[in-house]
Amino acid sequence: MDPVIESSISCPYCGESFGVLLDLSQGSHQTVEDCYVCCRPINILVECEGGQLLRIECASDDEVLY
Repeated sequence: MDPVIESSISCPYCGESFGVLLDLSQGSHQTVEDCYVCCRPINILVECEGGQLLRIECASDDEVLY
């Protein structure tokens, strides 16, 4: 099974939805992706276990993810 999957997220600034690639082999982690429309940074929390995505959460640059 490929540890890289594509998931759809919505930008917390402009609301646009787009796909991002997530590497589940990294385990649970946080990353930052720029929105493809408004170019603002999106904090992304990826929770996974055993190569399965459990949860993905997005927030603006000034919000804290848990």
